Amino acid sequence: MDEPSIGGQDFKGGKFQFDPLGLAETYSPLVPFFREAEIRHGRTAMLAVVGFIATDFVRIPGDAYSFEAIPKTVDAHNVLLDGPMKQLLLWIGLFDAVITFPAVQATMKGERAPGDFGIKGPKDAAAMEKKQMSELLNGRLAMCAVGGIATQSVLSDHGFPYV
Repeated sequence: MDEPSIGGQDFKGGKFQFDPLGLAETYSPLVPFFREAEIRHGRTAMLAVVGFIATDFVRIPGDAYSFEAIPKTVDAHNVLLDGPMKQLLLWIGLFDAVITFPAVQATMKGERAPGDFGIKGPKDAAAMEKKQMSELLNGRLAMCAVGGIATQSVLSDHGFPYV
């Protein structure tokens, strides 16, 4: 099993392997799926962090989305549940059916690297590896951050700066 699949690197560039449950050994055929899921959730979390903070300052036009209708970002889920949330769920489901499921199947067959959707990056292999590792580490940080932002929003009962 290749080393990058199991761990990664820490923020100082050193080797980092954290698998206290031994999932990489126990379920070794699923390690590419685990990495695909980690990258996908990291990308989603990075967007969520930006979205959580941005919607405390900027809203799209319309009375249903105004600061008066939804004073705090964390309240948007419940307020918009009967309207746009159903459409959002439909589009995410469509995206998963058309793009994600075939991509995961290709990853499991070894036809593509986890998280690779063919978007071109740096031509230099070392620079590309550095960008991929940055994405992985930033995604991990964002997954922790979005949980902290949501928790702090609910506990403090107000938006950014979440104090």
